[in-house]
Amino acid sequence: MKLSYYSSRDEACKSPFGAVKAGQEVRFAIYPARHVGVIDARLWVRRDGEEAAAYPMKWSGYDGATDLYTIVYTPEEPGLYWYYFTVKSKAGERFISRGYGGEGEPDSVLHSPFQMTVYDGSYPIAGWFGEGITYNIFPDRFARTEAPPKEGWRSPRVIHDNWEDMPVYWPNEQGEILNNDFFGGSLRGVISRLDYLQSLSVRTLYFNPMFEAYSNHRYDTGDYKRIDPMIGNEEDFQLLCREAAKRGMRVILDGVFSHTGYDSRYFNARGNYDELGAHQSQDSPYYEWFNFSKWPDHYSSWWGIYTLPETNEMNEKYLEYIVEGEDSVIRRWLRLGASGWRLDVADELPDEFIERLAAAARKEKPDALIVGEVWEDASNKVSYSRRRRYFQGGELDSVMNYPLRDGILAFLNGDGAENFAEKMECLRENYPREVFYNLMNIIGTHDTARAITVLGSNALWDADKHTQANAVLEGEARERAKRRLKMAAVIQFCMPGSPTIYYGDEAGMQGYGDPLNRRTFPWGHEDQELLDFYRTLCAARDQSEVLRKGELQFLTAEGGHLVFARSLGGRQMIVAVNRDEQEYHFRIPQVYAVDVLTGSPYWEELSKGAYIDMQPESVLLLRCGGDLSE
Repeated sequence: MKLSYYSSRDEACKSPFGAVKAGQEVRFAIYPARHVGVIDARLWVRRDGEEAAAYPMKWSGYDGATDLYTIVYTPEEPGLYWYYFTVKSKAGERFISRGYGGEGEPDSVLHSPFQMTVYDGSYPIAGWFGEGITYNIFPDRFARTEAPPKEGWRSPRVIHDNWEDMPVYWPNEQGEILNNDFFGGSLRGVISRLDYLQSLSVRTLYFNPMFEAYSNHRYDTGDYKRIDPMIGNEEDFQLLCREAAKRGMRVILDGVFSHTGYDSRYFNARGNYDELGAHQSQDSPYYEWFNFSKWPDHYSSWWGIYTLPETNEMNEKYLEYIVEGEDSVIRRWLRLGASGWRLDVADELPDEFIERLAAAARKEKPDALIVGEVWEDASNKVSYSRRRRYFQGGELDSVMNYPLRDGILAFLNGDGAENFAEKMECLRENYPREVFYNLMNIIGTHDTARAITVLGSNALWDADKHTQANAVLEGEARERAKRRLKMAAVIQFCMPGSPTIYYGDEAGMQGYGDPLNRRTFPWGHEDQELLDFYRTLCAARDQSEVLRKGELQFLTAEGGHLVFARSLGGRQMIVAVNRDEQEYHFRIPQVYAVDVLTGSPYWEELSKGAYIDMQPESVLLLRCGGDLSE
């Protein structure tokens, strides 16, 4: 018998659910068993960095076989708040603190306190992002109109004439991977494929870096105010934004501000720029951007990689150039047509820098989007021994949802569905609702192996690059990986937030880690069956207000079976996933349902109270209820 009941996810215990606005009343209730004989109950609250304070709870009557103790608490300031309860009886004092699933049970030892995220409710989130589908483009590898010339570039570049070549993945004679082989993907190439992207119902184009740089990935920025000439120019960018807007699409850019390039206008260690760089002279206008321990060759660099000198983000000259000047990098590209920024390694950017960046972006464009690259639960992230405040107001509108990616792929590779559901419920509880519905929902990025490869292979993760480069899923192994990818995509597209396609996943692209996950898009060689599936799924997501805005509820999450619902105004969509190799008998309470992916109706079976038989390794996306038109 439970000695007490408290669940942070039950509104009978904590109301409102999840994160709350500063100044909003929160009602807490615990339900100790009556036979325990509680004589005192207290709520303990500790704001991050402060001491815990006790608040006496009021006995509020009986609830069946339990007593009811309640209290109303109002957090006045944004921040992370940690709380637990103590109950005292003749047997002594016990703690109620966090256990699995947000439930608490009396214990003589204080375990993890419950988290309550408190945020500034007056700061508006750019919620348009979560409404639509996002397509992630790696500029050099998505589309080109012609092979670029081999000469005339600022730095040495190896040009692939053949679009279908393998990227260079082997170190050179000095043991260094230069990442300076290029295929010539361009903005004009993207423009030529906008109709293709429209066929996937895409609403946001997210580009990995497109500014001039030494490398093909362009995370070593050479000039923040110049499109890499191999990609195009400023006029091409403006044309892309205009043509995308005609199709209902927006453009967001990748901002790499924690470091620049060794070969950049600002550092200029190779002397490829006319301007005096910090590596060349301490009189450089950019010298204060960088942290030298011994000029010129001893400086802070990102993860110790010498080609990525770290910036001093809070230097006023740097802030003026990147963030706050009238022609700052942030404001300039928004003015030229972008709708937002994704911040590379956001956990390495100071909170104040992000706040000032977000304010400058909103000054230029009131609904500008700021997305952070954070790989964990971003609500309680600690980096460099400091708690981050991304969602407390004034910083991020969204983050990349790596916990979703990790949870989906782990589940489809054998982990229990209950672990996926718990991971998602933790985010739903910890994030402000506006943020949770605005997340960048990924299953693959330029930093991860292709999703289909993760789902189809488990033998070569420790192999050398040459072995991995030549590994291809074929036959039944590929078909099984495709079945799993379809399941992954349906989960991804039906969770709150913006489902984000890493270019080529919809076409069946394979590949282990960098750069094998960055091969060129296989135009003319797409997996047509998989592409058709994605188009159907994208249309279903785009056309369904329930999937865009509906409440989330997990109905079944156990072993190889995952069932969850999205509900809005009496309408409901249900996702059912059977990962197992055996049939799964699944029942829903509604009388009518149709699988929107295949058009198959389930009216007669459900009207008789029968179960739906799911095939092994299959997924259903059911539109349920009496009104099946959306």
